[in-house]
Amino acid sequence: MPSSRAWFAIIAVCCVGLLGFAFYQQYRAFMDPCPLCIFQRVAFLLMGLVALLAALHNPRRTGQRVYASVIVVSAMLGALVAGRHLWLQSLPPDQVPECGPGLNYLLENFPLTDVLSTVLLGSGSCAEVHWRLLGLSMPGWTLFWYLVLGSLALWLAARRA
Repeated sequence: MPSSRAWFAIIAVCCVGLLGFAFYQQYRAFMDPCPLCIFQRVAFLLMGLVALLAALHNPRRTGQRVYASVIVVSAMLGALVAGRHLWLQSLPPDQVPECGPGLNYLLENFPLTDVLSTVLLGSGSCAEVHWRLLGLSMPGWTLFWYLVLGSLALWLAARRA
């Protein structure tokens, strides 16, 4: 069985791969991310950075639990955003919220709390589905990966060394 260091490295590599795919889709397939997509990227970035720190640090049991707990919380937040995104995508066209201003505009002109509440409400651009694989849209796949990587981190926090 691989060590905790190896498991944290696997989580970090998965997050890098997922972010790499997202940037490929943005810059090579020209799929601009909606604000909810950007928040999901932030969750993967946080998970990946914490997992990388844990792999490099190779802490003892308490440290492993702390690192794993931060990853689990990040995965839960990402899963909530992905779930909201999937819900918006499932709405009938007449119930989709209007498209709002872009994330850059919001960040430049409004307080962070207003930006967060506006983005999490979603907009029409978040309800569009541009890509599917095996029947799942991109937020469906991100939800899958949050659940897998969050479960792995939860297992790392709970297991005996």
